Amino acid sequence: MNVFYEESGSFKVGSIVARNDASLQVDTQHGKRAKIKAANVLLEFSSDLGAFLPAAEALAGELDLDFLWACAPDDDFDYQTLGAEYFGHLPTAIESAALLMKLMGAPMYFYKKGRGRFKRAPEEALKAALAGIEKKKREQAQIDAWVVELEAGQLPDALRPHLMTLLFRPDKNTLEYKAFDAACRSLNLPPLRMAARVGGIPSVPEYLLAGFLMEHFPKGAGFGPLPPVNAPADLPLAEVEAFSIDDAATTEIDDALSLVTLPNGNRRVGIHIAAPTLGIAPGSEVEKLVFNRLSTVYFPGDKITMLPDSVVEVFTLQEGAACPAVSLYVEVTPDFEPVGFENRIERVRIAANLRHDQLEQVFNEETLAAADGGPDYPFKDALTWLWNFAVALEKRRGKHDPTRPVQMDYSFAIEDGRVLITPRRRGAPMDKLVSELMILANSEWGRMLAEAGIPAMYRAQSMGKVRMTTKPEPHIGLGVAQYAWATSPLRRATDFVNQRQLLAMIRGEKPEFEEGNAMLFAILRDFDAAYSAYLGFQDRMEHFWCLRWFTQEGVTEPTATFIKEDLVRIDGLPLRLRVGGLPELTAGERIRLQVVRIDELMQEIELRYLGRLEAPPALSETAVG
Repeated sequence: MNVFYEESGSFKVGSIVARNDASLQVDTQHGKRAKIKAANVLLEFSSDLGAFLPAAEALAGELDLDFLWACAPDDDFDYQTLGAEYFGHLPTAIESAALLMKLMGAPMYFYKKGRGRFKRAPEEALKAALAGIEKKKREQAQIDAWVVELEAGQLPDALRPHLMTLLFRPDKNTLEYKAFDAACRSLNLPPLRMAARVGGIPSVPEYLLAGFLMEHFPKGAGFGPLPPVNAPADLPLAEVEAFSIDDAATTEIDDALSLVTLPNGNRRVGIHIAAPTLGIAPGSEVEKLVFNRLSTVYFPGDKITMLPDSVVEVFTLQEGAACPAVSLYVEVTPDFEPVGFENRIERVRIAANLRHDQLEQVFNEETLAAADGGPDYPFKDALTWLWNFAVALEKRRGKHDPTRPVQMDYSFAIEDGRVLITPRRRGAPMDKLVSELMILANSEWGRMLAEAGIPAMYRAQSMGKVRMTTKPEPHIGLGVAQYAWATSPLRRATDFVNQRQLLAMIRGEKPEFEEGNAMLFAILRDFDAAYSAYLGFQDRMEHFWCLRWFTQEGVTEPTATFIKEDLVRIDGLPLRLRVGGLPELTAGERIRLQVVRIDELMQEIELRYLGRLEAPPALSETAVG
């Protein structure tokens, strides 16, 4: 006796060798012995084993599925009952096997209710299932058509608006993804290579920016309509004239300085910080914007500001205007010793916005050291005195080390697709002057807030790690007991929040954020994450433009300074790279390299070691964001 049975979704036949209650041993049509479950046996037959299955499969292919469904009763039925109705007689073993194959192979038409028993699907359910099948066929046809275009090097119009999503945040359930993925696998290309192959990446910076915006500015970098913001008009006018020192491209001018001589021979240094919190109400739409964006994003050639121009223009410390400011006045002795601090909320006349590119030509180490005092220029006396005060402040922090190798900062400018990378010595007079006075303001305001019991956002460093905290803790790297970010409220949410707390302290009012405030912790956490992401994006963009610089300038054999292991610093660029095959070298040795390959799309560069340079490094260069 032979059996027709189902196993692992396939129909098989075999000759019975032994029979037990729950299982059978059979010899299959291919001569192999197998043990099968009795429950899997669909029917028994005595006809030729080898011819049975082909005959049943052939007949199953001829059965009319729609007619079978029409013939079936509404209630559960046995397959033989349906077979008698369909064939007009009790079905033979081959007809039964063919019918079982057809019924079990059409789950949309017939629901399986037990061994040999079925129920036909309701008409509406069947129509819906068939419509789904038809839809899948149409969708697959569309996918196949898109794949053909992609393989031919063409980007289908339907995929073009979704390309960045496919690269950065793909939804694997979409037709666009399925087509793009199929083409990538067909041509054995990673998605970014495929996108470039079909002309979807005309510009690598635009591609990088698109991905960044998709993740951090999903609604776009623009600003929607906002209620107008006004500066208070009733603030007292300070009896000083201040000046700012910024890069030429800076529009969010947060800080300015002033200097006056007091009757007792001391000097009073004014550190004036833009005060947007005086015009942006707590809980307002603009404040929500601050806590959503958290910081201005900088990258070569452009920036995404935290606040819209309409708000920045009201509070930026613009030359020729009397601007609202929170001022820290520091009384300093002729020996450059701070002996008194005073806070004021006021309007400050901004006499000038000095710019780095022009100021550095006349205010630098050489002119400061000149025997004749160097050339005359605006604010020369104030700048010279403030420079000496800045050096004294650096010494007080224990960070003044004339023997330390000079480090470099770099600025990027993009002009007509060309990158200009300009190095500037870190610690140059104008930089040190501003940075030291900002460190003084941030550390002193942090101290005052702590003594007043008002929480704030601090930057702390210990064990080589920098972190954000709401408690005043030492910043070892800066050499201060506490460091509250408070001098860039137009550009950072931390400084904006700290300014709100400062205003409350100065006015003797209840602060917006009291001790243990959950919102303060939430803003700090969000800011820390966003700020790190923004800096990471800036680094990626600068890395690209450094790679472009090699090609643009035709540099094929750059020089570099060895750092350690296989890590080198390319001379003249804020670029650290790993180079294989380096010999034993000493930190600081300069070497010659050869550019082997640059892949701007994948942001890769391959260098080969050529040899040592005799001259020692003139400068220690450090890339900064």
